[in-house]
Amino acid sequence: MSGKATSIDIAYLAGVSQSTVSRALRGSPTVNEETRRRIEEIAHKLNYTVDKHASSLRTQQSNTIALLFFEDPTSDDSLINPFFLSMLGAITRATAQRGFDLLISFQELSGNWHVAYEDSNKADGLILLGYGDYLEYRARLEQLVAQGTRFVRWGAVIPGQPGVSLGCDNFQGGYAAARHLWEHGRRRIAFLGDASNPYPEFLDRYRGYCRAIEEAGGTVDAALRVDAITTEKAGHRAAHELIRRGAAFDAVFAASDLIAIGAMHALREAGRRIPEDVAVIGFDDIPAAQLATPPLTTIAQDTRRAGEALVETLLKLIDREPAESRVFPARLIVRDSCGASRPR
Repeated sequence: MSGKATSIDIAYLAGVSQSTVSRALRGSPTVNEETRRRIEEIAHKLNYTVDKHASSLRTQQSNTIALLFFEDPTSDDSLINPFFLSMLGAITRATAQRGFDLLISFQELSGNWHVAYEDSNKADGLILLGYGDYLEYRARLEQLVAQGTRFVRWGAVIPGQPGVSLGCDNFQGGYAAARHLWEHGRRRIAFLGDASNPYPEFLDRYRGYCRAIEEAGGTVDAALRVDAITTEKAGHRAAHELIRRGAAFDAVFAASDLIAIGAMHALREAGRRIPEDVAVIGFDDIPAAQLATPPLTTIAQDTRRAGEALVETLLKLIDREPAESRVFPARLIVRDSCGASRPR
């Protein structure tokens, strides 16, 4: 074979179509493992490399994925929830492995982000992380669907919602947290987090918490629920409000690790020992959870698996293949903030 090898040459030697070669070298999950390996071996022998610019001209694609972070109130200047930052590495690696570039952009929810990529050719599809009030955000998703934008988001998976969403099984996570506390002798379990329709992930975590308590024969006490958004400041304020109400409690399940960490500061300020007086569980397993004093028991979301699944799902949509919303299991990680069992 003379001259520079092409994808047509690889397709001929592999006995497949040129489009199959393109998808295999891009890491598309639609190509089976045996075929992909055969194509990669032939490409390696021929010293073939993907010409992204030529491929873009042929397909009118940019070979770029855009990752849009949305502002979250934080204690630093990042305005990005640390949970989403922990997902960034997995998304970056998965994108590179599939031959795409990654464009990372920070968006203000008040901006006109939902039309910024229409007909711009900046990216072939969008990954959306973070959203604030879901009821406000939903209208933007509906517009993305209407204009034909291919996108996938990490968040609550709700029947009938616009587009494709991947998310954690928040109900199961909330159930596991409350059940663990109950099984370790805690009977007055408070919930800190805004459990309402604008915050569907927190709402599902609260519903799981309620189910666990009710199944164990307990009663959910409204006085032990305090709304809080996902910041340390909000968690600190919510724990002080819980104490001010005067209702007895021996455990706190916080809807996020940031809320839990803020609550732990407030509990210590009030002279409550953790975990002797109050056991605490958070949600997310952000890096700060292990560094808290004491280290925070939490419900972990698998950010590596989540990042890879977001990229795989978006590439299916870019290839105009069917993709469905999915939920992934969460798991309980026990650390010192729960402590030993209380006598029953």
